[in-house]
Amino acid sequence: MSSPPLPASPHHLLPLTRWPADARAALVGVFTDIDDTLTTDGAITPDALKALADLKAAGLAVVAITGRPVGWSLPFVNSWPVDAIVAENGAVALRPAADGGAEKRYQQDAATRATNFARMQAVLARIEREIPGAGRATDSPGRETDIAIDHSEFVTLSDDTIARVVALMRGEGMHATVSSIHINGWYGDNDKLEGARWIVRELWGRTLDDEMDRWAYVGDSTNDQLMFRSFAHSIGVANVARFVPQLEHLPRYVTQGERGAGFAQAAHAVLSAR
Repeated sequence: MSSPPLPASPHHLLPLTRWPADARAALVGVFTDIDDTLTTDGAITPDALKALADLKAAGLAVVAITGRPVGWSLPFVNSWPVDAIVAENGAVALRPAADGGAEKRYQQDAATRATNFARMQAVLARIEREIPGAGRATDSPGRETDIAIDHSEFVTLSDDTIARVVALMRGEGMHATVSSIHINGWYGDNDKLEGARWIVRELWGRTLDDEMDRWAYVGDSTNDQLMFRSFAHSIGVANVARFVPQLEHLPRYVTQGERGAGFAQAAHAVLSAR
């Protein structure tokens, strides 16, 4: 199903042709969401996978930042050409290891994670008990630092039900965001932007805020809007149109293609300027 048309804006949702070539040529890295940005119908598309490889081959850093759990992300950290996958909205990072496995890094210490996990499971049980139709995402067994309620992956929740879940999470003192498929809740100060700052320090010993104008971010939904606000080079794939009415901060640019095809177009725009 195609997305509704995007509204015109003088400052945001500009076509990629309006992205200055000198800005694209100066980029050192690309951050990207996964679901409905790299993936189409739940799987990464060949054009998106090739785009990741082409960005890496050109010498750019490539990091996926997702609300997906660490367990779900593990198979992809070595099969996708990325420097890292930052999972669970910035809480956990996975890096390819020399032995073919994965190196795992956390923002919270083990004791904090254990305490928060118990609290989150109680909130999850309350959501399922008190909100009809709301149930944990099928990838929940792989989650370590957050919880997720499915709203569009295998079930469909109404906007009112989604709002009730978000309100309950926040009433329990949790952070809560809505991605294209899940409602995520967690305890801690992490989010996608903090995860991006953290991974740049961890992997390259640099400060992202000092070079924010040399990174791009590609995303598609409401849990990307902090990144849309923070990155001058923010790109929405075309299916971001679904969430425009709920977005306080819009991406500066938008692709013509949706999902994986849109990501491939964004990568081509970066590479064509080099």
